[in-house]
Amino acid sequence: MTSIELTHLDRRTTATAAREVMKRLFVGLGVLPFLMLAAMITFSLMSDNFLTSRNLINVARQSSYLTIVSLGQMLALISGGIDLSVGTTLAVTSVVSAMAMVASLAAMPDMVGLAILIGVFAGLAAGVAMGAINGLGISLFGVNPFMMTLGMSSVGFGLALYLTSGIPVQGMPEAFGAILGFGTLFGVPVPIYATAVLIALVYLLLNWTRLGRYIYAVGGNIKASRLSGIEPKRTLFKTYVLCSALTTIAGLMLTARLATGEANIGGSMPLESIAACVIGGVSLSGGSGRVGGVVLGAVFIGLVQNGMNLAHVDSYLQIVAIGAILILAVIADRVRLRLASEMTN
Repeated sequence: MTSIELTHLDRRTTATAAREVMKRLFVGLGVLPFLMLAAMITFSLMSDNFLTSRNLINVARQSSYLTIVSLGQMLALISGGIDLSVGTTLAVTSVVSAMAMVASLAAMPDMVGLAILIGVFAGLAAGVAMGAINGLGISLFGVNPFMMTLGMSSVGFGLALYLTSGIPVQGMPEAFGAILGFGTLFGVPVPIYATAVLIALVYLLLNWTRLGRYIYAVGGNIKASRLSGIEPKRTLFKTYVLCSALTTIAGLMLTARLATGEANIGGSMPLESIAACVIGGVSLSGGSGRVGGVVLGAVFIGLVQNGMNLAHVDSYLQIVAIGAILILAVIADRVRLRLASEMTN
């Protein structure tokens, strides 16, 4: 064999080995690390401000709301369902909490702290109530999660518009926004701390509690879980209540940031939260998903939105981009599963 033929053989061997390594990395890590790397390189070339510490902290703060909602969406997806009402839950929480604060402050002008507390509890009650209704419909009456949460999305949005007539609720206590919306601790925004605490709590729930194991079991095979002594109806009810509770907290944080109660916030949140989960490796078939992947998925979407803003990309085109990323992630996940099956066999 000539030296030229040996050289070509070495090149083909090297290329084959490189493809095999990339395949194994793709199967093991998923599509997210590759998307994250591509986004970091692309937007850092498009803007000198992208990789600055100030901008990255801003990305973390902006991503905190989506991260919290995505954690709730993850619970619903792991259980084998979906929650399309997360955006409406944000809106109802925002409107009810703002209206309660304004009314309480008008009745008790000198008791700002109590007015804030009343507004927070009112918002929590309204948001969790939506989750409870979703949970009852899905678990007790067997309504398909897609249809149940889609219906509740319409009901909640109409209720928020009815309460406000489409006009933002203003006159909230400034202290509420100063602490939860714009407050910082050691130079880090308060929403980031709140998000970190919730990430830890959801991680503990899924990995160290009986309810977490039940959620995975019900999503993996509801019939087998029932035969194992698990009560699927109770588990599903708790899952949707927890999903709405997390979304409600995000709604309160967004309300504090905006300093108004908005009936129109959260319109894109169902798509973005599902995208964050799917990109992060949560299966749409249920029974599979990890907290770390979802957090990275939400941060990735925040990075993309921030990068497109710095690059002056039209806001409507940003929605197109998020939808395209979701489709790409679903396709990549299917390819990854097929490759994993081939490697196993």
